[in-house]
Order: sequence, then C-alpha cells, then structure tokens
Amino acid sequence: MQILTTKQELLQQIEACKRQGKTIGLVPTMGALHQGHASLVRRAVSENDVCVVSVFVNPTQFNNKEDLIKYPRNIRRDAELLSEIGVHFVFAPTPEEMYTEEEMNTTFCFDFAGLDQVMEGKMRPGHFNGVVQVVSRLFYLVKPDRAYFGEKDYQQLAIIHHMVERSALKDTFGGLQIVNCPIVREASGLALSSRNERLSEAQKAIAVNISKTLFESVKWAKTMSVAAVQQQVIDTINAIDGLEVEYYEIVDQSTLLPVQDFNHAIGCVTVYCGEVRLIDNIQY
Repeated sequence: MQILTTKQELLQQIEACKRQGKTIGLVPTMGALHQGHASLVRRAVSENDVCVVSVFVNPTQFNNKEDLIKYPRNIRRDAELLSEIGVHFVFAPTPEEMYTEEEMNTTFCFDFAGLDQVMEGKMRPGHFNGVVQVVSRLFYLVKPDRAYFGEKDYQQLAIIHHMVERSALKDTFGGLQIVNCPIVREASGLALSSRNERLSEAQKAIAVNISKTLFESVKWAKTMSVAAVQQQVIDTINAIDGLEVEYYEIVDQSTLLPVQDFNHAIGCVTVYCGEVRLIDNIQY
C-alpha cells in the first residue's frame, strides 16, 4: 500500500492503472476510520482491481470551526487498518494541496435541486457545498469506476447521486457508479461514527436510545400517522437525560421532501449527546 500526499503523485498512479485497463474503486473518508468504513473498503477491494481511499478532513464542509478542530485524526491507525484490508493507495493531502487559498475561502456553488434546503442543509448552511466541492474533486482526480458511500449520511448520499446522475456535472462523471452501503452498527445498535470516539462510555450507553427508538418507530408506523410517529420519536429521545433532538424528519427517500404516508419513506434524526452531534436514520 502506498500513501500519496500530492495530487501529482495520485494522478501518476491513476494514469498507470488506467493504461493497464484496471478498474478503480474509491472510498472517500475523513479518517478516524472504524468498522463502518472498513465495510465500505472491503467491498471496494473485492469489486475492483484497485482500491483508493482518501483520508482528508475537508475544512470547507465545516460551518462550525470548533467541530473541525475537534474532529478526530489518526492517520497511522487508519493506514494500518487500510493496509490489512488490502487497499492499494491512500490519498492523504493537506488542505493547501487540495485547494487554492481562493477556493478555501469561496463558497462552492452548485444546484442541489432543493436537496440542501432540509435537515442537515438547513442546520448546517454551506455544509453540502463543501461536500460536493471535495467529492467532485476526488472524482476528477481518481476517475473511479465505482465510489462507495455509507447510508448513515443519507442526505449526503442523495446529493452525491444527484451530482452524478442528474446535475450539470453528470457528463463529467459518465459511467461512474455510486454504491450505497448499509449502516454498520455496534452490537448495541448504535450507528458507528468517527464522532463516537468523543463519547464517554456512559454517553455511549445513553446514545443507544437513538437507534432503539428508531427501530421501535417501525412498529409505531403500522398504526400511527407520519406526524404522530415523528412526534413520538422526538418525545421519546428527548425524555432520555443527556439526549436532545435537533430534528427528526420523515421524508421521501429520493426527493427528501415530507411525506404523507410511509411508502418509500426514511426517517432521519440528529441528536446531541452532550456536545457530540450524532446522526442516524431508519427506512420504513
């Protein structure tokens, strides 16, 4: 496995792979890797001749600078995990390598077709502009045949699909397949997240109630309305000392617009456990 830190190094390796007719799988990450990431990477390794994993804490998608500073980083441990799985290249650039100063300080403009106006987009203005900025750049550099994303960040996944399949950029990434990968959970049900590293053991025990409530809501949906289930989820989680719901929305899986029934619906939640912001979702 090679760790590449410059765009030039990466481009040279990608061009060599393309000349040999090799298929390339890409897994974009921000590091602090866990078994959820590992499941994506294993799939990419198994389905492609070459696997590239990016490890880059992207500053342009953080609207909270304190969150950027606190985001966990451990490239040595990440590299050990990726090497064991069989990754060929790790791309770990600095922000200065990825962006010019102007790009770093200018909002990346993109037509999201309204997908950025709800949930995470509403709570974190500019977040998805930064996501599309870095992901589109990675696609341009790596030219992957397949790119792998986890369903835990469901709104992000919907936006990536829009970028590749329906936006003005679709011709740029012709033939690229976006591969959805299921949420990986701890035995307790807690969705794996890099942010879990910031939770104490006591907080982890409390945070389990997020997924527990979502699983229970599937039963509620059999006899209750969308609005009633939505409120029940919020009330149940907020009743747990140490948890506070930022939002819980039940929306269409494709458009992310509110729904009147549970057909093709997904419930997306963001909960604060102390100062740590956790996200999860459940498909109905």
